[in-house]
Amino acid sequence: MLVGIGLMPHGNPVLEPPDEETRKLARVLNDIGEAFGDVDSYVLVSPHNVRMSDHLGVVMAENLISWLGFEGKELPGEWKTDIELAEKIYRAEKEAGIPIVDLNFASRSGQYSRWPLSWGELIPLQFLRKKPLVLMTPSRGIDRKTLVKAGEILGRVLEESEKRVALIISADHGHAHAKNGPYGYREESEEYDELIMELINEDRLGELLEIPEELINNALPDSYWGMLIMLGAMRVGKFELKGSAYACPTYFGMAGALWVRKS
Repeated sequence: MLVGIGLMPHGNPVLEPPDEETRKLARVLNDIGEAFGDVDSYVLVSPHNVRMSDHLGVVMAENLISWLGFEGKELPGEWKTDIELAEKIYRAEKEAGIPIVDLNFASRSGQYSRWPLSWGELIPLQFLRKKPLVLMTPSRGIDRKTLVKAGEILGRVLEESEKRVALIISADHGHAHAKNGPYGYREESEEYDELIMELINEDRLGELLEIPEELINNALPDSYWGMLIMLGAMRVGKFELKGSAYACPTYFGMAGALWVRKS
């Protein structure tokens, strides 16, 4: 059963918050960890793992190993893949015609079946109790409706599972909030981030599909494609927003949001 959804950023500032807005965001992330403390597994969708132009990915490697931190922040650790759940997700998506591949490295199974984790996964995982997980990767080259459909299929698989599963969407938003940042300043980053928070807080996530392509391209987010998968998954039931927060202490916007299943 899909018990809830967490939208979680992957920027270093949430680990050592420099201001009150970021501290509020970190509190929401801690609330996500508490809310999902009794789940059996996570499905984690991350934009910073393997990147493919026109396919989704499901990682089948048994061992997920910390490898790549962000701006020198090292976050060691090792997690296990929920292989049974990963295989069910892959088969369901494949049979439905979704462009998806299964991913492994070195060995089909056992101690040498290993896969690297980046900051896109490691930072959200710092707020979650250690559980088996399924790592999935979105693709910007897949059209919007197909990403939503992939989310719907994912949601159905989780609904039919005997396990209690939480869906985690790793996402940062506009990346051009600061003139001295690597992408400079673009007003569209602020516009995009404000719109995303409105859609979250006003229960209007269906309008994600209506965001103009030009705004997305100019705002430079990495959140949009994973959120479309999230939108599809949410259609399996009714979810209630329990908390949200936004902060932008550096050049990119970060948001956190917790949805739990309505009884």
